[in-house]
Order: sequence, then C-alpha cells, then structure tokens
Amino acid sequence: MPQTPQTSSPVEIDGSYCEGGGQILRTALTLSVLTGRPTRLRKVRIKRDKPGLSPQHLTVVRALAELCDADVEGASLRSTELTFIPSTAPRAGSYTFDVAEATAGGSAGSISLLFQALLFPLLAGGGVSHLTLKGGTHVRMSPTFDDLQHVYLPTLARMGVHARITLETWGFYPRGGGEIRAEIEGNPGANEVGMQPLWPLTITERGELESIYGRAVACNLPDHIAHRMANRAEELLADLSVPVNISRETVQGVGPGAVIHLTANYVHVSAGFTGHGKPGKPSEAVAEDACKQLRTHHATGAPVEPHLADQLLLPMALAGERSEIRTSADTSHLVTNAHVIQQFLPVEFEGEGHEVRRWRCRT
Repeated sequence: MPQTPQTSSPVEIDGSYCEGGGQILRTALTLSVLTGRPTRLRKVRIKRDKPGLSPQHLTVVRALAELCDADVEGASLRSTELTFIPSTAPRAGSYTFDVAEATAGGSAGSISLLFQALLFPLLAGGGVSHLTLKGGTHVRMSPTFDDLQHVYLPTLARMGVHARITLETWGFYPRGGGEIRAEIEGNPGANEVGMQPLWPLTITERGELESIYGRAVACNLPDHIAHRMANRAEELLADLSVPVNISRETVQGVGPGAVIHLTANYVHVSAGFTGHGKPGKPSEAVAEDACKQLRTHHATGAPVEPHLADQLLLPMALAGERSEIRTSADTSHLVTNAHVIQQFLPVEFEGEGHEVRRWRCRT
C-alpha cells in the first residue's frame, strides 16, 4: 500500500520547471495520492498570463483530495503555492466533480485532463469506480473526449487498464456545461503505488495507415457547418488512399461550438488530431487545421503522436517492466512530465534519436 505521510518526507516540486504548466500539478498530485507522500508545490503555473490555480486546476486538487482525505493548504483560485498531504490510500467509489463550481460564472475547464488525473488513483482504489465529470469536453490545449475514447484509452487497454467513458453532453469554450461519465475497474496491489503493475508498453513501429475515422460536429449551429468541415477533410485526405469515414453531426449543448476530430488508425497504433472552431473562422479552415496535424505526423514515420507521448509516460512508469515508445518530437510537456515522475518513483527515462525520438522507461 502507499506510504503514510508520517513515514515519508515531502516531495518539493518547482512549478516553474521547463514548460511550467498545469501538467506539473496534475502529475505531482496524482503521484502524491498513489504513493501517499506529502507534496509541496511552489510557483504553480507562474509562467502563465494568469498564474496560479485556474478553475480547472483547483477542481483537480479538490477531486484528488477527496479520493484520499488529503489535508490541503493553498487550494484557492490563483494560488501559486500548494501543500497536499494524503491521509488514506485512494478509495474506489462514485464521484461527481464539476469544474464550474470552482468559480462564479462557471468554466469550460477541460474534464479530459481531470479524468486523466483521477484514472490511476482509482485503479489503485479497488473495486469499480464511477465518475461524473462536468465542464469542457472539447476545448483547446487539452485532449478532447474523442482523443480519450479513440486513442488514449485503447492504448492503455494494451497495458491492462479497463475504463469506459461516455459523452452525455457536449461542452465548448467559454460556457462549458459538458458532461462525461466513466467506469473504472480497480486493480489494487501491494507495490509502492498501491496497485498491480501495468503491463509494459512497446510502440516502436506503427505499420501501414489502414483507415481514418472522424466526426465533424456543430453544436447549437446550422447543419451545413458540420458538412463543410467533413467535406473539406475528405477532400484533403483523399490522396492517402485509405478509407476515410467522417460522420456529420448536429448536436445540442449549453453553448455553441464546432469541432472536427480525426483518428488515424495504423496497424500498431492510433493517433488523434483536432480542429476547433471559433467565431469568424470558416468551417473549411477548422478541417484544414486537423488535416495539417495529421499529415505532418504521418510524414514523420513515427508511431506515437507527440501529444500522446507525454500522456503515456506515467503509465509507462507504473509498468512492471521496461516500456519503450518512439515519437516524432520531444515536447516541453514530455520533458516536464518525465522530470516530475522521477521525483516520486524509482524509474529512469531516457530519450535518444534525432528526427524520431525513442523514449524508454526503466523501473
């Protein structure tokens, strides 16, 4: 089971390290819950235009604290210092968390990032957990619900993670109001993080591109917007000579929004790419954004898309044996995540290569 706070020294985390964003907070607190080690964070998001805890990050703090009855100091909006002391091992159960409750007027903070922070503690909690998460489901600078459903969770399933998610309501910036539900099967154990080691992950080859799946969605907007996004994407991807299946959907939500998500399915791995609409941006330009991302990644020959790579470091560290992935770029998020994980766990990350980077995790 995790260590108790009384028998372990606090982990000191510099929130300004490298990328200096919210991923430092999420990874540090997730591992604090898993290991039972108290954690002090300073300079939280100090490099951002609005430093400190935003509603999204404050919701993560409160949610993880509820899982382990943590004592917390500094849990307030725009706080740049935080002390987090777990009192118990994480508990399975039914939980509801709403990003809008963190601030007057609501928030479209990403609930995909909230889900990722809660996933591994609940795997260690034993039993089956049910989550209801409310906020933004498709917002910039974070994985969308479609990324979780079609790329992230299928990849984790290869490591023995059993989790299912459903989209109840769409939520876009700035109003949010979206909702997803999740079911997570616990996998408790007796190692240093209170869970059975995950199966090692090796993704060093991607194989041929087999198909592209996508959906173009207009929320509280005219039908033609979804059709124009899908039509333009199909036009831009036709020369790849694989089946391209993009659905056109018009849905209702709290506020308007438009998005297209593309999943490139290779023999050994999938990769996700998103184009986000905004007022005044033509529907065709939204599709072009997603297609450009897909084609740029495809041209590298790398199996793991760079944004997925940084999301895989934590499960790689929780695996019982060496894991290895190849990606096309070292993002600042990836380098930052590796640094934070190594403050808590006896693992070693090493990256090598130039145009295509190979990242290994040794336990």
